[in-house]
Amino acid sequence: MAIYSELITLNRQSQQPVYEQIAKGFVVLIRDGVIKPGARLPSVRGLAKEIKVHPRTVVAAYQELVAQDWINSKPRSGMVVAENLPQLKPRSFKAAAAPAKSITPSGGETRPAFKYVINDGFPDYRLSPLMPLLKQYRAAFFEGRLERDSMYSDVAGSWDLRTELASYYGETRGMTLKADQILITRGAQMAIYLAAAALIRPGDKVVVGEPNYPMANMTFEQLGAELIRVPVDEDGLDIERLERICRRSKPRLLYIIPHHHHPTTVTLSAVRRMRLLEIVTQYGLHVIEDDYDYEYHYAHRPILPLASGDTNGLVWYVGSITKNLMASMRVGCLIAPPDIIRKTAGHKRLLDIRGDLLLEAALAALFRDGTIQRHIRKGVKLYQERRDLFCRLMEDRLGGAVQFRVPDGGMAIWATFGPKHDLRNVSAGAAALGLGMNDGRFYDTSSVAYNSLRMGFASLDERQMSAVTQILQKIIRSR
Repeated sequence: MAIYSELITLNRQSQQPVYEQIAKGFVVLIRDGVIKPGARLPSVRGLAKEIKVHPRTVVAAYQELVAQDWINSKPRSGMVVAENLPQLKPRSFKAAAAPAKSITPSGGETRPAFKYVINDGFPDYRLSPLMPLLKQYRAAFFEGRLERDSMYSDVAGSWDLRTELASYYGETRGMTLKADQILITRGAQMAIYLAAAALIRPGDKVVVGEPNYPMANMTFEQLGAELIRVPVDEDGLDIERLERICRRSKPRLLYIIPHHHHPTTVTLSAVRRMRLLEIVTQYGLHVIEDDYDYEYHYAHRPILPLASGDTNGLVWYVGSITKNLMASMRVGCLIAPPDIIRKTAGHKRLLDIRGDLLLEAALAALFRDGTIQRHIRKGVKLYQERRDLFCRLMEDRLGGAVQFRVPDGGMAIWATFGPKHDLRNVSAGAAALGLGMNDGRFYDTSSVAYNSLRMGFASLDERQMSAVTQILQKIIRSR
């Protein structure tokens, strides 16, 4: 007799994963006393058959309930409702800490920690030059000058770090810079926001790629902009479409990621870059150039940034030091004319009175002695090897179920799953097997559901890559 199919209502159109709906349904039944403490829950296959879901979805739901202390697993009995329910279960200050959490790329709902995680393209923190960094931290700390002068520090960031970055970007990107053209930020996202806030007024039109980095889109919309979406193909942004838009509607701003576009990983061709600079000059179009992982290009030497060819101060450049170190170390920069840097620094003061002075001093020293440059060279070689291995494993194990192109650079691939493999279900199945991954909705727009996600390879070693692709292979073959 069907019982749970009547007691638990599933909305297949909801953005909430099905396994979470099942878990929530059981919580309500337990709270309302419909299911009593000590009661045995149906088997995984029995419940899956009754409510018409995949068994792995039920496994994920039961694991969620176990994590929240609503049910327990008992030998030879299966899953049973806990005798001491969460609301009534006393917890002392010395109680065990809650399970570790991980955050979705959108910064939203948290999930239990997993054995393996597919991020959207982070560096491998295990490679970071930690000991040299700690040595410089110690030197800066015991010098004491930073703490004494902190109240009078420049909100634009450490002058030493800005000087070193001006030299480094000149050598690696062909940009002629001075320190007063650089603003240090807590990650590239802050730089994007500050640049956009200096440019955009409500009602302004902003051109973005389609698809595009979702957090940038959110920033522009939050500032009151109207987004105009331009397709991105294998050669990057459609520049001809952009020119037609400029002739017709005079947009205020273009946001573009020329190297390793987020999310698709494609690189804007040299021909399109030259034409884009002509359009920028002709129409006086402001540009935010997001070059978050410029160094990590494998097919050939990176093409120089747009900012290196701009002589009118229209291209504002966003860089990231985070991508050279680790995701938790939030350091980025905005490069623009000095008057713009002064203006954005004043805005930054409202968000962040002063930066991380110790970290900035330590990083300046590591740029000065070449430590970071050597670390980047090592990372480029290793990440290229990991890219090649990951793409081979994906092709061998997932075959026609997933489509992707081998990226020329960056730290991730853009993987599109076939119509038979809804990423929401794949993600739920992966969670049940200990693999945390995005379900693809982060990259969707109101008009397009891509059923795609970025799969970061740089932070995975060979063993982890093999385990991740084996888990995905199991899920694909089971459907």
